[in-house]
Amino acid sequence: MQLFFEGLKDEMSPAMRDLGALADEFGPPMQRFLAEMGPALAEILSKVEDWTMYETPQILPNGDIIIRRKVETDPDDQPPGEPTPTKPNPPTDL
Repeated sequence: MQLFFEGLKDEMSPAMRDLGALADEFGPPMQRFLAEMGPALAEILSKVEDWTMYETPQILPNGDIIIRRKVETDPDDQPPGEPTPTKPNPPTDL
Protein backbone atom coordinates (compact mmCIF):
# COMPACT_ATOMS: atom_id res chain seq x y z
CA MET A 1 0.00 0.00 0.00
CA GLN A 2 2.83 2.37 0.85
CA LEU A 3 4.42 1.81 -2.57
CA PHE A 4 1.09 2.59 -4.24
CA PHE A 5 0.74 5.92 -2.43
CA GLU A 6 4.37 6.85 -3.08
CA GLY A 7 3.86 6.19 -6.78
CA LEU A 8 0.67 8.24 -6.73
CA LYS A 9 2.52 11.08 -4.99
CA ASP A 10 5.30 10.95 -7.58
CA GLU A 11 2.77 11.08 -10.42
CA MET A 12 0.78 13.93 -8.86
CA SER A 13 3.67 16.17 -7.79
CA PRO A 14 4.05 17.98 -11.18
CA ALA A 15 0.31 18.69 -11.28
CA MET A 16 0.38 19.92 -7.69
CA ARG A 17 3.30 22.27 -8.49
CA ASP A 18 1.33 23.64 -11.45
CA LEU A 19 -1.72 24.09 -9.26
CA GLY A 20 0.36 25.98 -6.71
CA ALA A 21 1.69 28.30 -9.42
CA LEU A 22 -1.86 28.87 -10.67
CA ALA A 23 -3.01 29.72 -7.14
CA ASP A 24 -0.10 32.14 -6.76
CA GLU A 25 -1.08 33.85 -10.02
CA PHE A 26 -4.85 34.06 -9.54
CA GLY A 27 -5.11 34.08 -5.75
CA PRO A 28 -4.55 37.82 -5.10
CA PRO A 29 -6.88 39.03 -7.90
CA MET A 30 -9.59 36.64 -6.71
CA GLN A 31 -9.21 37.85 -3.13
CA ARG A 32 -9.57 41.48 -4.26
CA PHE A 33 -12.61 40.57 -6.38
CA LEU A 34 -14.30 38.79 -3.47
CA ALA A 35 -13.48 41.62 -1.07
CA GLU A 36 -15.04 44.20 -3.41
CA MET A 37 -17.93 42.22 -4.89
CA GLY A 38 -18.67 39.74 -2.10
CA PRO A 39 -21.21 41.91 -0.25
CA ALA A 40 -23.07 42.80 -3.47
CA LEU A 41 -23.16 39.15 -4.58
CA ALA A 42 -24.39 38.08 -1.16
CA GLU A 43 -27.20 40.64 -1.39
CA ILE A 44 -28.25 39.35 -4.81
CA LEU A 45 -28.14 35.75 -3.63
CA SER A 46 -30.32 36.61 -0.63
CA LYS A 47 -32.97 38.22 -2.87
CA VAL A 48 -33.21 35.51 -5.54
CA GLU A 49 -35.07 32.42 -4.40
CA ASP A 50 -35.05 30.42 -7.64
CA TRP A 51 -32.40 31.02 -10.29
CA THR A 52 -34.32 28.87 -12.80
CA MET A 53 -36.80 31.75 -13.12
CA TYR A 54 -34.14 33.91 -14.83
CA GLU A 55 -32.59 33.95 -18.28
CA THR A 56 -28.85 33.61 -18.81
CA PRO A 57 -27.13 36.91 -17.91
CA GLN A 58 -26.39 39.21 -20.85
CA ILE A 59 -23.28 41.39 -20.88
CA LEU A 60 -23.75 44.62 -22.81
CA PRO A 61 -20.92 46.29 -24.76
CA ASN A 62 -20.56 48.90 -22.01
CA GLY A 63 -20.00 46.16 -19.40
CA ASP A 64 -23.45 46.27 -17.80
CA ILE A 65 -24.84 42.86 -16.92
CA ILE A 66 -28.57 42.26 -17.37
CA ILE A 67 -30.34 39.32 -15.76
CA ARG A 68 -33.91 39.09 -17.05
CA ARG A 69 -36.72 37.17 -15.43
CA LYS A 70 -38.12 34.52 -17.77
CA VAL A 71 -41.46 35.45 -19.30
CA GLU A 72 -44.19 33.29 -17.87
CA THR A 73 -47.18 32.68 -20.09
CA ASP A 74 -50.39 30.90 -19.29
CA PRO A 75 -51.09 28.35 -22.05
CA ASP A 76 -54.84 28.71 -21.37
CA ASP A 77 -54.71 32.36 -22.54
CA GLN A 78 -53.59 31.46 -26.09
CA PRO A 79 -55.77 29.95 -28.79
CA PRO A 80 -54.51 26.49 -29.83
CA GLY A 81 -52.01 26.49 -32.65
CA GLU A 82 -50.80 30.07 -32.12
CA PRO A 83 -47.25 30.64 -30.90
CA THR A 84 -46.87 32.17 -27.49
CA PRO A 85 -45.68 35.78 -27.76
CA THR A 86 -42.66 36.69 -25.68
CA LYS A 87 -41.76 40.16 -24.54
CA PRO A 88 -38.41 40.83 -22.91
CA ASN A 89 -38.63 42.36 -19.48
CA PRO A 90 -36.87 45.69 -19.00
CA PRO A 91 -33.57 45.47 -17.10
CA THR A 92 -33.70 46.01 -13.36
CA ASP A 93 -30.96 47.87 -11.52
CA LEU A 94 -29.94 46.23 -8.28
